[in-house]
Amino acid sequence: MMRLSVNHLTTLAWDLDDELIAYHREGLRAIGLWRPKLSGFGEERTADLLRELGISVSSLSWAGGFTGTNRWSFEDSLADARAAIKQAALVGAECLVIVSGPRDGHIDAHARRLITEALSVLAPEAAEAGVALALQPMRRDFSRSWTFLHALDETLEVIGNAGRGLKIAFDVYHLWNERRLVARISELAPQVGVVQLCDSPTKARGDRRMLGDGELPLSTIVRAFDEAGYAGYYELAAWSRSLWRRDYSELLRECRARFDTICRQPVPAALAGN
Repeated sequence: MMRLSVNHLTTLAWDLDDELIAYHREGLRAIGLWRPKLSGFGEERTADLLRELGISVSSLSWAGGFTGTNRWSFEDSLADARAAIKQAALVGAECLVIVSGPRDGHIDAHARRLITEALSVLAPEAAEAGVALALQPMRRDFSRSWTFLHALDETLEVIGNAGRGLKIAFDVYHLWNERRLVARISELAPQVGVVQLCDSPTKARGDRRMLGDGELPLSTIVRAFDEAGYAGYYELAAWSRSLWRRDYSELLRECRARFDTICRQPVPAALAGN
């Protein structure tokens, strides 16, 4: 059975307690959390409310920046990631999403050494806490502030060199145009910690959109993960300025309905082999 979650950046303006109650009311039993919002409400208060409502946490975002984001030192970023692992463990998050940080003046080899070393140090600590670390590649638009990792192969190489138990955070918005993507999903699925879904135009840079309001091959991608035995969460990550102006209860209902009608529908035979 597909496990559905909604990342709460989708309902950014809500307070976390109102948010969790509304998610529960709309029949959603999992949520993706954002660290600033979690810290603002309090990790222990959140953990208590999650238990009371029976809501799971599909992911916690983000930690990382090991190349010098925000002028932090490498040790500063490690300390912050350790704090994030504790947060993730306390709220029962299935994975903590990691971003490398931008290249930030480093040569490529040095930037890769920094993220590999950080993950090598953190992976055993995360495993002991019961949290998977999921490294997230992003499209090149995000290279200045977020990450120098933009493709699946280079991300797989980093986690392969860093140690056991590391995963990928697979965001369709960033990875939909990877070459032979659907054909590769059967081999990728065991290494994926969370699948994040939204829609977007395919021929131009665009915002995240509600499922069905863009051109991404969502049905085909989700079906490939399902057939590969993927057992993690599908986390809806549809946020933008226009969506933030919507009525959030209505938006949550639409998220669930669109997932059912778009991502659970049969895939045409002509697309299934692509």
